[in-house]
Amino acid sequence: MEEIDLNLLVALDVLLAEGSVTEAAKRLGLSPSAMSRTLSRLRAVTGDPLLVRAGRSLVPTRFAEALQDRVHAVTQDARAILRPAISEIDIATLETTFSVRVSEAFLELLAAPLVAAMTEAAPHVRIRFVLKPDKEPRMLREGLIDLEIGVLGVPAPELRTRLLLRDRLVGIAREDHPLLTGEALTSERYAACSHVVASRKGEFAEAVDEALAWKNLKRDIRVVVPGYPDAMRIAASTDFIAAIPFSCLGKRGVNEPLAARGVRSFELPFETPEIHIVAIWHPRVDADPAHRWLRDIVARVCRAAYP
Repeated sequence: MEEIDLNLLVALDVLLAEGSVTEAAKRLGLSPSAMSRTLSRLRAVTGDPLLVRAGRSLVPTRFAEALQDRVHAVTQDARAILRPAISEIDIATLETTFSVRVSEAFLELLAAPLVAAMTEAAPHVRIRFVLKPDKEPRMLREGLIDLEIGVLGVPAPELRTRLLLRDRLVGIAREDHPLLTGEALTSERYAACSHVVASRKGEFAEAVDEALAWKNLKRDIRVVVPGYPDAMRIAASTDFIAAIPFSCLGKRGVNEPLAARGVRSFELPFETPEIHIVAIWHPRVDADPAHRWLRDIVARVCRAAYP
């Protein structure tokens, strides 16, 4: 690059547009003599006169005429690349597609209000929801998705995160389950029930089992399903009980959606760690105003549903 002076491209663009050393000098804030020296350098670099005398004016050579549009396009592209990044955009006219990776539970509970909020603010924006089979950061790193929503999984120090909501586990069982009638709900009674567990990886152990282990208890896990909605459906029609995030109960934890499914929620008789639901993205889009708007509207929808 030491052999190439890109400033010469800007000078050539102006010279060809003006057809005058004097006018080109005015546009670039140079003296006529400095502009004349620049033209001499351009002639030496290209091996062509570029501008030649025709009476009292200068006219471009055929080589210069052939170059003019290309030179102008290159200089415009260079200016666009090197100018400061846009910090504000008109969301109402934004046209783009966002790919967001979510869990089945998020898709069921919050996809509709998120789409409604996005469509109202940005009617030309499209959103593609992608279900996540795992928590690997590869898709974010490779730019295959724009945003991921869920629990932070495999450590990836370079990824950015934003807390969307704090969640916790609660129990669910069918309306007339024996666990919810008569005696007080204890850890022993809870562990003695038959359990259905939601796990994308098909694992039998989770936070509930660690909490029970501290009490020297072990639950009887009979079924493992991929997602929480699956666990809720099974709990509604069997004697199995399940532990699900509080957010899965519906907006603000209201139990009306559960009643329609024939299940009830209850507080677990032991403590489990708090669940942090976060938005996750790659640093390459951190400063992008469109992506910043996406993050903000996702956070706003989550706050409205679970204040």
